[in-house]
Amino acid sequence: MSSYLLDKELALRAADVLRFAAAPTFALLAVVSGGGSDMLCLQASPWGDMSVMYGLMSVFHLGPWLRLVSRR
Repeated sequence: MSSYLLDKELALRAADVLRFAAAPTFALLAVVSGGGSDMLCLQASPWGDMSVMYGLMSVFHLGPWLRLVSRR
């Protein structure tokens, strides 16, 4: 096999790993960013702007997981 094909195969495997890593990573960031120092304020929401954004990004990146589950 040529070096180009090996590099392409390695890149495709890396892309597969990364697409499955996105949703859980963003979900974790949403949880972690939910409890910050502004929790001391009485009117502060536990779901700040960043946690909402990370939650939405997690939902948008669920596609590979949903395809994996639907195949089983």
